[in-house]
Amino acid sequence: LQRSPQGVTPTEAGVAFFREAQLTLRHAEQAIRAAQQARLSGTVSVGLAPTTAAVLGLPLMQAMRERYPDVRLHMVESLSGHLSAMLNARQLDLAVLFDLPMAGGQSLQAAKRWSVLPLIEEDIFLISARHTLKPGVPTALRMAQLKDKPLILPTGPHGLRSTLDAAFIRAKVKPLVALEVDSLAMLMDAVRSGMGATLQPWASVARHADGLQTLHMAHITDHQLKRSNWLCGLSEDELSPAALAARVVLADCVRHLVSSGAWQGAAVSSRT
Repeated sequence: LQRSPQGVTPTEAGVAFFREAQLTLRHAEQAIRAAQQARLSGTVSVGLAPTTAAVLGLPLMQAMRERYPDVRLHMVESLSGHLSAMLNARQLDLAVLFDLPMAGGQSLQAAKRWSVLPLIEEDIFLISARHTLKPGVPTALRMAQLKDKPLILPTGPHGLRSTLDAAFIRAKVKPLVALEVDSLAMLMDAVRSGMGATLQPWASVARHADGLQTLHMAHITDHQLKRSNWLCGLSEDELSPAALAARVVLADCVRHLVSSGAWQGAAVSSRT
């Protein structure tokens, strides 16, 4: 630039630079438009267990629509054991499963073709109907204290039950299983009616605004009793670009829900 009392004027070099800079800016704008017109598209199928879906389902759908509006998201809600079978049958691209290495009765050796990412660890609570309890009921318990407590639990093939059975064995307690129900909605209805208590993470009451008014939750303090959540998917070379993108979005959603306090009783896995 040349400076004078009247102001500033460009030199010949300045004029040449200005022309090239304008061309560069136009190219940058064209590159942005081209990228926007070639947005990621495709279809991705994601499986969530009912408790996980209660907390994660809607935020995941909203985040995918915001970040990748041209990706068609197929959401499946089912029990962990069923999701494991669907993943093995390639009916799902991604699924959040519990308690590997025995997710859905499968060892990690059998599922070695999966891609696996540890997500979170959830605390377990004894959940009971408030109308069945006496005043002064404790807010924390150990598994050994549940010896004579009628329980309503899911059956063996699903991730949480195997974790609970192992915890009872460590506590040297034989559980009093009053009822087995493989439906979260029916299981929680049975608990509300007073037919028994259940052992579940906080997410099991996330869909019910009046949950804490009608239900009592006592934290199980046994150190090893946690429900592990794993993000499992087809192998890296089998996942489409849409599925790879959805995997990142899902993990981001989980971390945000935990850090914001929206997913109570959960902590990001130390194995991440």
